[in-house]
Amino acid sequence: TVPSLLGWKRAKARARAAELLELVGLDPHTYGRRYPEQLSGGQRQRVGVARALAADPPVLLMDEPFGAVDPVVREQLQDEFLRMQAAVRKTVLLVTHDIEEAVRLGDRIAVYGEGRIEQFDTPGAVLGAPATGYVASFVGADRGLKRLSVTEIEPDDLEQPPVARVDEPAERAARRLRAEGARWAVVLDTGGDLRGWVGIDELAAGGAVGDLVHRMTAWVPVGAPLKQAFGVMLQHDAGWVAVLDGARFLGVLTPAKLHEALRRSVDADAQGVARGQVSFDSVSDA
Repeated sequence: TVPSLLGWKRAKARARAAELLELVGLDPHTYGRRYPEQLSGGQRQRVGVARALAADPPVLLMDEPFGAVDPVVREQLQDEFLRMQAAVRKTVLLVTHDIEEAVRLGDRIAVYGEGRIEQFDTPGAVLGAPATGYVASFVGADRGLKRLSVTEIEPDDLEQPPVARVDEPAERAARRLRAEGARWAVVLDTGGDLRGWVGIDELAAGGAVGDLVHRMTAWVPVGAPLKQAFGVMLQHDAGWVAVLDGARFLGVLTPAKLHEALRRSVDADAQGVARGQVSFDSVSDA
C-alpha cells in the first residue's frame, strides 16, 4: 500500500513487500496474499512494522507497537525487532509505558513526566542513577534487578577455576586438584574449547579425563546480560555458569562476581568511566 501511494510500479512494490515480509519473519509465499483477518495478532504486528519500513524512511515512530499481544508473542516480537534493527539500522522513536521493554530495546530512554522530560540517558544510567524522584518511582524499587538486563558479561567479571584436559591422565588430574584443594575441574580440549566438567571422586576410576567428563549445561556466551546468567544459575541450581566465546572457555561467573559486575556497572555510569576503571572493597577482599 505505501509504495503504491508513492507511485511505485506494481512489480517493484510487490518485490519490496516480499523482501520486508521475509525481514519480519513471514514467508511471502504463505502470507503475501492473506488479508488482515486471516492473520494472528502477532502476525499483524509484524506486517505493521513491514509497512512502516516499506518506503525506507530515515526515522520510524512506533507507538506502543507490541502492546496488544500476549506476553509470549510480545517477547518474540521484541526479539524480531532487535534482529531487524541490527539489519536495517534505523532511528526508531518507540513509545512505551513498559520500562522493561524500554530498557531491553532502547539505546537511549527519555522518561516523560510532570509535563517535561525528567531524564534522557542510557538504560543503565536511568536504572542506576535516576535523575529525579519521579524517575525513581517510575523505574521501580526493583530497578537493580532490571539493570541485570542491560549489564553485559565482560571477561574481567570472570573467575578462573581448576582446569583439566580431555587427554590428561585422570590420576594426574586428581593429584593436581587435591593439591589445589579443589573438588572439581572444568574440562577443555587441546584447543581450549569447553567439553564439560569432572569431579575429583570420579577421577579415581582412572583412564583419561575425557572418558569421565560430564556435559556442561550451565553456560552463557560472553556479552550476554547478567540477567541471562542469573536465570541459567537458577534453572540448573548451579553455583556458577561457564562463559564461552563461541566454544572457547573464558572462565566462570559466580554469584559474587555477578553482584560485583552489577555494582561496577552502576558506579561506572555514575562516574562516567569504563567498568574496568571502577574499584571498590568487596566481602571477598576482606
